[in-house]
Amino acid sequence: MEIEFLGTGAGSPGKFRNVTATALKLLPEINEVWLFDCGEATQHQILRTTIRPRKITKIFITHLHGDHIFGLPGFLSSRSFQNGEVPTPLTIYGPAGLENFVRTSLRVSNTKLGYRLKFVELGSEGQIFENDRFKVSFKKLDHRIDCVGYRIEEKDYPGELQVDKLRAQNVPAGPIYGRLKAGETVALPDGRQIRGVDFIGTPKRGRVVTILGDTRVTPNIVKLAQNADVLVHESTYGKDDAKLAHAYYHSTCLQAAEAARSAGVKHLLLTHISARYVGPMVKALQHDAQTVFKNTKVVKDFDVISVPFQAK
Repeated sequence: MEIEFLGTGAGSPGKFRNVTATALKLLPEINEVWLFDCGEATQHQILRTTIRPRKITKIFITHLHGDHIFGLPGFLSSRSFQNGEVPTPLTIYGPAGLENFVRTSLRVSNTKLGYRLKFVELGSEGQIFENDRFKVSFKKLDHRIDCVGYRIEEKDYPGELQVDKLRAQNVPAGPIYGRLKAGETVALPDGRQIRGVDFIGTPKRGRVVTILGDTRVTPNIVKLAQNADVLVHESTYGKDDAKLAHAYYHSTCLQAAEAARSAGVKHLLLTHISARYVGPMVKALQHDAQTVFKNTKVVKDFDVISVPFQAK
């Protein structure tokens, strides 16, 4: 599991930061990529990565401000023409009005997609997706318009079969190993009863990633990020601009760090950086946040962050 940042700027594109788009790469787990927000020129950013558009099967939109959605029509259109590959269906999640925006853009431009497009517009807070490996839930944040944050939870991995332990007890290899791994109790030819649960290692805890949209301080941030392995939090402003952040419904680097500390997260990644912060000022944002929450990083476009497993 990796997080690749395709755009880390706030408001409008800049020389060094494009507007918001974040890819959660789940290729080893389920052979998919999930995109969170799709600001203007996201498809151009993707061209500079190894991401294949047909692998993007889900897009989660946090809110309908332009710097988070203006890249959708272009990306959706281009996804139909990927070197002759048959594009897979795609589902887009987001606040009410999202489907109207996309459908209108496609209709007015007479754009025909070569794949099935599904929309899930968000209603009451809660879980919106689950399969055998992941579940996704959302809560509302505090922004000028409806805006949400997403919590992505990976399910635990079962413990591995302890083959060396079985061999030490002269348990013959073969189909019996599969039954033991499934937790069955198996009778051996010599009369012994072998319980699968006695030969299965400790389960590996699934990872949790929380990705927020634009927001002021709100209790829902801590709820979404509780014990997360990674929290992706906006940091539009620095520590001295708390009043400005509140007035414009955004957060400072210190407020993000305080949320990470309160939620008990492992890593904090700061994005959605105002264009006013360049060079040493970006380092100052990171340093200030680290005084509250040490494991903080201000990310830049094309940063790839691996999400590690934690001890259960």
